[in-house]
Amino acid sequence: MNIVEQLAAEKKAALAITNKGMENITEEEQKELKAHYEEAKKLSDRMHLFKSVNDDLDKLGEQPKQATMKAKTLGDLYVQELAAKGLTVLETKTHPFQTSEFKAATDTQVVGGPDGAYGPYVTDIDQQGVWGTEYALTVASLFSAGSISGNSIKYPVYGSLEGGAKTVKEGAQKPQLHLPDPTWIVDSLTEIAAYWKISDDMAEDYPYVVSEIQQHASYNLQLQEELQLLSGAGANADLKGILNRGIQTIAKGADTDPDRIFHATTLINTATGFPADAIVINPADYEALRLLKDGNQQYYGGGFFAGQYGQGGVMPNPALWGLRTVVTPSIAAGTVLAGAFKPGGMVFRKGGLRVESTNSNENDFTNDKITFRVKERLGLQVKYPQAFVSVALGATTGA
Repeated sequence: MNIVEQLAAEKKAALAITNKGMENITEEEQKELKAHYEEAKKLSDRMHLFKSVNDDLDKLGEQPKQATMKAKTLGDLYVQELAAKGLTVLETKTHPFQTSEFKAATDTQVVGGPDGAYGPYVTDIDQQGVWGTEYALTVASLFSAGSISGNSIKYPVYGSLEGGAKTVKEGAQKPQLHLPDPTWIVDSLTEIAAYWKISDDMAEDYPYVVSEIQQHASYNLQLQEELQLLSGAGANADLKGILNRGIQTIAKGADTDPDRIFHATTLINTATGFPADAIVINPADYEALRLLKDGNQQYYGGGFFAGQYGQGGVMPNPALWGLRTVVTPSIAAGTVLAGAFKPGGMVFRKGGLRVESTNSNENDFTNDKITFRVKERLGLQVKYPQAFVSVALGATTGA
């Protein structure tokens, strides 16, 4: 019986005892189990010794193998892996051959590292690109918001009440009231839209760029919306902006700009009963007001270190006359718009801001391009033009 057979026999005998269970074997069987185990261990150690010695003897006298150099180029990788397969370039004509991926997942890509000048250059990309100036767009939020199901809205504008109630004697003729026929106004939806194209490769390789373009295209559209709400001409496809709605006006005068702005709020309340709720002003005009000083050279709105005469903290952008003040280049310099925006007007929309894309426009499909389109539909309703006042800045005399 050889050593392998002896080892198998000892294992078999030991298993025959252990299969009875720990609680069921006798003391004599326990001694037998120990003897079979020790003999099996000796036989196993002998087999491992012979195997280890034989393996080491086979290696004696061999030339040390050279460490495989890491491929620095795709050509190096091709030559190394071709040699490892025992092939020549000509033999690949009849024996298909393919290298592994040149850049392994475990590669560390550093410039000037162990790969020297062959190390690929890796550039970190800051995905927050530099775009043109963008300022907060807030004019639309000044108005009430609404929606319509059609494409226009029609509403009556009533004239002044004729006649009026009076005190009368008993049995005397009562005074008559008369409401003139209204003037019907129609405000229609206007579409604001834009489109742009990108290549399929850009969409696949630089998705963040596509996202950035969409974001800033949306901003560009909403900027046009703000300009239309303020000063749209009302011709062709333009909205009729608030400044072209026959609102009240205050021309330049001998009094100061702050005085005339406050007077505008009085005109609004007198004409409509609504309190003014906001003022829209150009940054240059706001700066001029913010830097006004009294006779003691103290800033009316507080100085750059403390409030006026050292009282209170610095107010970065104090409101004019306590009203919400929107400082925006969307309104031309030299004009301030005061208004009771919430009760006086409404921005109504059909749907929302939408971004759509397709490769079916023109020859996009055959040219590997995608066309994007961003659009919205909105209208401006002004029921009370007298709730708004345009103030021309600049005094005719004095400052």
